[in-house]
Amino acid sequence: MEMFDYPFMQRAFIAGLMIALLASLSGSFIVLRRYSLLSETLAHVSLVGVSLGLLFGLSPLWMAVAASLVASWLIEYLRSVHGMYSDSILAIFLSGSLALAIVIVSLAGSFNASLFSYLFGSILSVSNEDLWVMGVFGSLAMALLLIFFKELYFIAFDEEVARAGGIRVTLLNFMLVSVIAIIIALSIRVVGTLLIGALMVIPPVAAIRFGMGFFKTTILSALIALLSVVIGLIGSYIFALPSGAAIVLCLLVIFVIALAVNRR
Repeated sequence: MEMFDYPFMQRAFIAGLMIALLASLSGSFIVLRRYSLLSETLAHVSLVGVSLGLLFGLSPLWMAVAASLVASWLIEYLRSVHGMYSDSILAIFLSGSLALAIVIVSLAGSFNASLFSYLFGSILSVSNEDLWVMGVFGSLAMALLLIFFKELYFIAFDEEVARAGGIRVTLLNFMLVSVIAIIIALSIRVVGTLLIGALMVIPPVAAIRFGMGFFKTTILSALIALLSVVIGLIGSYIFALPSGAAIVLCLLVIFVIALAVNRR
């Protein structure tokens, strides 16, 4: 328990638990609708925002939020309005944003420690200001997901049936991708740009293996994410490991256990 004597560990646990809850809840919807690559794509887009922030001396966190939001709206617009296949759109944005980030980093002239911490996560980089931003935007994202939980559930199963039932499918789809974009941008300080997709996808996939209803699966997904964050942060402190990598390794262990227990 001595780790909690350090303020940076206190901030890391608070931020990690918030992000775990938000990522697992929103991840349940994108996994159900086979849209899992969205998290990885927006994570790469947020890296563009971070790179721009570091290059021009702006807030990397706010730039990541802005870049992720704009990209999420463009992706949903191309999918819903122009009827493009979602996997094709995500592949284009993923590769394009990664290429753009590399160009921006090369213009900056160095691959500095700040960018490295955003790539793989760093518990030392979470500040009190970050916690306030995560708390405000995280609460808003959680409220939206809970208020429209039933509608998002119907849309995830069948958009056409949901639209025929009077649900505002297009508006809620834009809301969902916006919430996911914000969650991903807020998460990169704890888990890292390259690993946040795992925190959003692996818990729901592992929970689905137990064959419960959607609501119970969502609860189990959140518990898996929270447990992985706690164990991962403790392991990163004891063994001096990168926090994001430690959390994802815990998620993978739980996923393997879920596969072993439920071989259906």
